[in-house]
Amino acid sequence: MDKIVSLAKINKLSGQYKDAKKTIVFTNGCFDIIHAGHVNYLTHAASLGDVLILGLNSDRSVRSIKGEKHPVIGQDHRSIIMAALECIDHVVLFDEPDPEILIQTICPDVLVKGADWPEDQIIGADFVKKNGGHVERVFLEPGISTTRIIERIGELYYGKC
Repeated sequence: MDKIVSLAKINKLSGQYKDAKKTIVFTNGCFDIIHAGHVNYLTHAASLGDVLILGLNSDRSVRSIKGEKHPVIGQDHRSIIMAALECIDHVVLFDEPDPEILIQTICPDVLVKGADWPEDQIIGADFVKKNGGHVERVFLEPGISTTRIIERIGELYYGKC
């Protein structure tokens, strides 16, 4: 089974998982330059249930959030990289700036975001809780981020800015 799926396919799969009493975990993000912090975060998210579904921001979505210079890596390549991670069961691209539609389609049991997000600002948190699920905020690796990696590459090749 291909791990990169459409919204329609994840809708069908989510129903099948719920019928089978599987715990669905959902998280989302740009995952532009994958690093150890991402892997640890996603591995932890996967440990919270039976199925981990990743909502991956499309290129258009990333640009709307982070500006025209992003993403560094295009959505097709990011999807392949994320699908290659053993801890991820499905990858679904979404074009919107936030994953609200995707969350409502999947209706996950567990919604996961980084601990840098206050729960009252996590998109979909209210919906998940109203439907019997819960929100998990995961500790992030200190000192590592895509932004920091990009800055470090700039320093190495172009000198301190």
